[in-house]
Amino acid sequence: MTEPGLISTVSDAPSEPAQARLAGGSLRAWQRRALTKYLTARPADFLAVATPGAGKTTFALRVAAELLADKTVERITVVAPTEHLKHQWAQAAARVGIALDSNFSNSTGSTSSDFNGVVLTYAQVAAHPYRHRERTVARRTLVILDEIHHGGDAKSWGDGIREAFSDAERRLALTGTPFRSDDSPIPFVTYDPEPGGGARSRADHSYGYSDALRDGVVRPVVFLAYSGQASWRTSAGEEFTARLGEPLSAEQTARAWRTALDPHGDWIPAVLTAAHRRLQKLRASGVPDAGGLVIATDQERARDYAELLESITGRKPTLVLSDEAGSSARIASFAASDDEWMVAVRMVSEGVDVPRLAVGVYATNAATPLYFAQAIGRFVRSRRPGETASVFLPSVPVLLQLASELEAQRDHVLGKPHREESGLDDAALADANRTKDEDGEDEPAFQSLHASAELDQVIYDGASFGTATMPGSEEESDYLGLPGLLDAEQVRTLLQQRQAAQVTRRSAPAARPAHEQAAQDAPNAAERSTGENLHALRKELNTLVALHHHRTGRPHGQVHNELRQRLGGPPTAMATAEQLRERISALRTWK
Repeated sequence: MTEPGLISTVSDAPSEPAQARLAGGSLRAWQRRALTKYLTARPADFLAVATPGAGKTTFALRVAAELLADKTVERITVVAPTEHLKHQWAQAAARVGIALDSNFSNSTGSTSSDFNGVVLTYAQVAAHPYRHRERTVARRTLVILDEIHHGGDAKSWGDGIREAFSDAERRLALTGTPFRSDDSPIPFVTYDPEPGGGARSRADHSYGYSDALRDGVVRPVVFLAYSGQASWRTSAGEEFTARLGEPLSAEQTARAWRTALDPHGDWIPAVLTAAHRRLQKLRASGVPDAGGLVIATDQERARDYAELLESITGRKPTLVLSDEAGSSARIASFAASDDEWMVAVRMVSEGVDVPRLAVGVYATNAATPLYFAQAIGRFVRSRRPGETASVFLPSVPVLLQLASELEAQRDHVLGKPHREESGLDDAALADANRTKDEDGEDEPAFQSLHASAELDQVIYDGASFGTATMPGSEEESDYLGLPGLLDAEQVRTLLQQRQAAQVTRRSAPAARPAHEQAAQDAPNAAERSTGENLHALRKELNTLVALHHHRTGRPHGQVHNELRQRLGGPPTAMATAEQLRERISALRTWK
């Protein structure tokens, strides 16, 4: 983040021509292009959109240095989403010779003249917007709005920053995720009308994940999606079983998902074990300080996951429960150490800079595109060529879609008629997880009973690889054991090789005559319980569906739905053994 020679630009001397300074700087190509665009136009407002890990902070501090040097502004105000990010900004600014007070207090209302400015949170501004307006108009001020999409999170936040900073000399807005799932306008962002109604946000400079991946600025991300059977009991005493990843109702998906994340089941221990094996492989093959992060839904789950990790690894992980005193220090300590694991509740999902994070476990039921993009952004920062990231997640449709669309560019659209649903959002999940028997009741509407785990598929660069396999299997080890240092093309080649070998092994027994296969399976089937037999049949069906997917490219859910349309019957999770056998038999004949 530090640029040699940048300190010298923060002075009382006249600013030398921008191009001369750029020639000797150490900015990345996208930062140089954005800076040239900014210094050429010198607009009152500028929106820079850059993928997480690309270096938005470095770009913004270079702009600040230029404007301080040529006396365009006298003071800097940075607004960040969290307390931790306030201190992170101040540390980054200090490294380039800009002194920012991250301990500025609303009650005091002033700071030492030794500082070039202050760092605030959006909540801090919203609490006393008039006080910050007075500071802003008293001296010519550049306001840097970090992760500006937060300006629409709550009406008070948006109103607060408008009131405080509408008369600022300059405003520089930054975000890695310039979109929201609602119609709350983002302050100081330009929206262009769209044909047919609505308006789309317009960035002054954009640098997406695909651009950064091509330039080697970010890491390739491999997603390992784990499915499995989940069983739960409703408040009425009814028991249900469903398989993660199968076509289910929103309520069934939400409950199967939550059951999988239950620390007292089998799914999360199996996934944490697999993630730790992946981390150990990275550490043994070129990334000795690789770290892992588990993102939990709430504090209770985070504590339970930390206990599980300690039992799996033999080492106590760093636990970060909330954005409070001590949390920033724990994150900073973890970032500077070579400790293996950190467990956090959401606060490490945005902006927090721990470049050595290389393995993630997405153990939360947050499902919005914004939150997912922010969370995955914690793992993409590249330090040297060849580093890759691995993220483990539940095999539910909304997450699989988001993982497949990691490289998609999004804008914020206001007033879009018939806004498309991207899948389950946080509100829908919360709604499905609550009982509606009585007004105001806020208790779980079901009890998690059991959840097994199996590696369902590996997603990379929008493509799916592999077929369902059990934890601890040789096939799972093939994917967990990818070398630690690979470029993007090598990742793709190795995944294709792993898949080809797996499909070859799986296809061989399926090629035998049906009566021979049945004769071999009959004694084993007779010895199984009903539950075991149904599980084996579901697994066989899902394997065949996966093979069909790799032959034809058709999504798993589409294949399952066509089988049901042709043959009738309920979803796979509720089908009888006879219905499952009928589907298996039919699918073997499909080309």
